[in-house]
Amino acid sequence: MQHKPIHILIVDDHPMVIEGLKTLLSDDERVTVKTHFVNGTDTLSYLEKDTADVILLDVNLPDINGVEMVTKILNIRANVGIIGLSTYSEPSIINQMIKNGVKGYLLKNATADELVNAISQVHEGNFYFGSEVQKILADSVTQERTDLPKLTRREKHVLTLIAEGKTTNTIGEELFISPLTVETHRRNLMQKLEVSNAASLIKVAVERKLI
Repeated sequence: MQHKPIHILIVDDHPMVIEGLKTLLSDDERVTVKTHFVNGTDTLSYLEKDTADVILLDVNLPDINGVEMVTKILNIRANVGIIGLSTYSEPSIINQMIKNGVKGYLLKNATADELVNAISQVHEGNFYFGSEVQKILADSVTQERTDLPKLTRREKHVLTLIAEGKTTNTIGEELFISPLTVETHRRNLMQKLEVSNAASLIKVAVERKLI
């Protein structure tokens, strides 16, 4: 049974980047580029009438910055998955994008495989942060905050894999533990971070620089 391809909307102010992304994604039948825009205003006008499954959003747009765009997009289309795709590697910008609702963030040097993987994970309702992005966020922590909850090494491993969009079964296989044990760690993490779902877990973990 052939699955319907994931419809992508690209928002970037550089036509060459758009063409490069379209070429990069053209060989993969799991995704199809539905349309593209070079500014925020046209993107929002389009979303008032139509939608896409996943939006690849640059941070630096000529009219509305990407951080603001995330909120504006989700106000119109609450269910669309947004992936920040940019050359911007400043932790403050990445954190703000995540806080406003992106489900993923990649740097523009990401491979085609990583890009498609991110799109697939976000389309399924998971989060995906590229390995480089995770390192940037981790390196941005300059001092230990005293109010952070104490996480075990295994809980940190599980939290990182959740942020990568891994399923309970996959996490169990990678860490050689049962799915039930993974769910126990997940519940403990949610309790320690005082959240009630996976989305809030990732958001709070990023805000508090735990991943």
